Amino acid sequence: MSWNNKIVRSLMLAGCVACWPTLAAPLLPDHQEFDAALQVPFQATAGRDIVMHFEYPGANPGTPVAWQVALLDRDGQTLREWNGGSVLHTRQAQASIHWDGLDARHQPLAASYYSLRLRAIALDDDNAHRIGSGLASRALTLAERLAPEAITEQRQEIQIGHVPAAVMPRFTALAQHAAPQTFAASTGGLPYTVWYGDLHSQTNHSDGGGDLATCHGEQNPQSSAYGPTDAYQYAMGRGLDMLMTSEHNHMYDGSTGTNTSANPATAHNLFASGLQAAAAFRAAHPNFLAIYGQEWGVISNGGHMNIFNADGLIEWEKNSAGQLIGDYEIAKGDYGSLYTLMRSKGWIGQFNHPAQSGQFKVGGTDFGYTADGDQVMVLAEVLNSSAFSVNTTESETVRPNYEIAFNTILERGYHVAPSSDQDNHCANWGASFSNRTGVLIPTGTALSLDSFLEALRARRVFATEDKTAQIVLTANGHVMGERFANSGPLTLDVNYASTSGQTAQHVELFEGVPGSNGSVTSLSGTATTTVTPTAGEHFYYAKITQANGLRLWSAPVWVTEGSGGGGDTTAPTATASENGSSGSITLNATASDNVGVTRVEFYVDGALKATDASSPYSATLDSTTLGDGTHALIAKAYDAAGNVGSSSPVSFSVANGSSGDNTAPTVSASESGSSGSITFNATASDNVGVARVEFYVDGTLKATDASSPYSATLDSTTLSDGAHALIARAYDAAGNIGSSTAVAFSVSNATGTPTQLIANGGFESGTTGWTQTSGVITSDSSEPAHAGSWKAWLDGYGSSHTDYVRQQVSIPVTVAHATLKFFLHVDTAESGSTAYDTLQVQLITSTGKYINLASFSNTNAASGYQQHTINLDAYKGQTVQINFYGKEDASLATSFVLDDVGVEAQ
Repeated sequence: MSWNNKIVRSLMLAGCVACWPTLAAPLLPDHQEFDAALQVPFQATAGRDIVMHFEYPGANPGTPVAWQVALLDRDGQTLREWNGGSVLHTRQAQASIHWDGLDARHQPLAASYYSLRLRAIALDDDNAHRIGSGLASRALTLAERLAPEAITEQRQEIQIGHVPAAVMPRFTALAQHAAPQTFAASTGGLPYTVWYGDLHSQTNHSDGGGDLATCHGEQNPQSSAYGPTDAYQYAMGRGLDMLMTSEHNHMYDGSTGTNTSANPATAHNLFASGLQAAAAFRAAHPNFLAIYGQEWGVISNGGHMNIFNADGLIEWEKNSAGQLIGDYEIAKGDYGSLYTLMRSKGWIGQFNHPAQSGQFKVGGTDFGYTADGDQVMVLAEVLNSSAFSVNTTESETVRPNYEIAFNTILERGYHVAPSSDQDNHCANWGASFSNRTGVLIPTGTALSLDSFLEALRARRVFATEDKTAQIVLTANGHVMGERFANSGPLTLDVNYASTSGQTAQHVELFEGVPGSNGSVTSLSGTATTTVTPTAGEHFYYAKITQANGLRLWSAPVWVTEGSGGGGDTTAPTATASENGSSGSITLNATASDNVGVTRVEFYVDGALKATDASSPYSATLDSTTLGDGTHALIAKAYDAAGNVGSSSPVSFSVANGSSGDNTAPTVSASESGSSGSITFNATASDNVGVARVEFYVDGTLKATDASSPYSATLDSTTLSDGAHALIARAYDAAGNIGSSTAVAFSVSNATGTPTQLIANGGFESGTTGWTQTSGVITSDSSEPAHAGSWKAWLDGYGSSHTDYVRQQVSIPVTVAHATLKFFLHVDTAESGSTAYDTLQVQLITSTGKYINLASFSNTNAASGYQQHTINLDAYKGQTVQINFYGKEDASLATSFVLDDVGVEAQ
């Protein structure tokens, strides 16, 4: 049968197709929408099969699909095109083309990278009415003009012929998840550990958790056998580090529509039980992060978004008595108001499987920008595996791509990182494919809900189809996710590593202008690119395609290019205060910054409790979430460049005075050993009973013991040499906490006499061993040396000036530790707390990349010399230059005087 005869029966009966009026798109229940995916080998020796997957659960049997596949060159020009159609006999259909590898003139193509673009539309009754035709041959042409949002588009890159693989910068894989932490930072100076997870899935708290033997789509709400705890256990068993169960907010009433007889208390209690289940699983499995949240909104004329850390259910539905079936009310589709609520509560979110148009409207604009939305939306999915897959071998072939929408979101002005999840509705959480969202958490910081949320707020996230690979974009030493100012050349490095032997074949660097509503364009096809941006705002992100065709996407960096830049390195200042001792207590902060404060975070006893993004900065806290006794409040203020300023700790007391147990445990701590396996011990007692003891070193949780005698061992090489502080915290079943006094102990991993790698560190031999700007190394007595007569005197002219002094060193790979030490005297005629003149302490790598190790300014002026020490363990096995770079503005002199510089290897 020819395609022109495959027309929906209702269209044949209508008679006058051209007479139908154009109608608005219908509102469909969730998961009933049309979707498409493209499957094609990245590499092939000759021709290859192009497979199209179509899914439309809400369609009537016999609904046609019109499709077009185009072969595009690097400039987007069409080289060959195929048109055709399929029929949805049930909820799915598949079409394929065997391509001979030739262009439209049947000529071979030059070896290069190309793209295949699929555009498809389902010709259901509504779309046929809207475009005025049910004929596949005309459908896409008419839909472009009359119903562009009804067209689904997918793209996939392919390689033709032999193309040399991308040359990648040297980069050692960051530590991964639960692997032993034997080093503080990997090559490249990135002190992060990668944790891999699936941040989008459902259980029987909404329409997920379907048994694999019978699951073919969404489940009736609360009908399946498997809940959040089952999901966390399954994902952990499959090797994931984290799983978010993101339940549909409007299904807590047990219905896909509105259950007018629903009891709001039932919905509230179900959501609360999910939060409790996740917390209990985290406590029992400290190396796995169980996250419970909600997926808010509807897909059709709406948009799904995850909210990671809400404390209550956000709803629009009400029962017949007019009661809200939730805790917070936001009208359906009112994303602007939702963003405002989220910002006021410190909640953050993710755009889920965003369509290229028609979703997340604010003010009638798709992905409409608001300042509140920009603060709270931190991620956007760029690729998922099929939501209804029952695959458990990580080989799912249907993987929809959302890159077009991701680019639109960035161009609107949102600061989001890419993610890749599975949207599991069947009981195969994290198992349908090897795609993951990678989250970078500082090495040495425990995986926790707080550290996870901090990483997402910093946009230190990448998306990957390969769970063994990682991508990290840096720009002049700034890590992906950062926002910073720049002046002059900008070097972008696309770093890649695989722990399974895969290689990077193709690298593409993209650029755009946030808030321009323009187009994202390809900047470069190399892993290291240096550009000088035009003045104004820019973003850059990278994509890698491995030789096996699997892809990775980095988070962007956001750059403000302008004269006199060089980056904002001034941290905000913050002070904190607290009011109240019971009930609702108030946390307050004042904060200021030379550019502007973006947010303030409130930490109680080291745990993040609240965030406020607008002045006056304050938050309220239920005192019953804290144990009676003394606590410490710290406020951290952030600016747009990522600088952080912390307040001094403020002590306050809580006295809830409840009739229950409000007596905190008592605890004392001790430590034995200084190298190798060191031991922490604690004694703890409580009027009811001790539930557990946690051991903290320098404020970071290192171990937990739930049975007496309380003790733990730690590899001393995970700590730096020198003094440390141990605190033990004891918890009882009522949540009361007792803390020990700090116990000082020392670590000494290294043995033997250190080797000095710097030549002429005291400058007494003049310029020997050093490279300098003219006159920096001097014996001028106007500024005294720390020892002897010679020193390095940078700046001090009272006019615009830059100086540097640098020396190359090779740090042996075999040493245990490498440490930079120097004495610095800052003498200035400036006044106030603004940094006008600066000194950057930098490393210059063998590839020419500048890495900032420390910054000083006129605000650090003091009488005499101060010694500074910087750990260089991350650069063992590298030849680098130690660079001191001084920059002075147009008026009032600041002198940066260096002496007795050394790099000790031991």
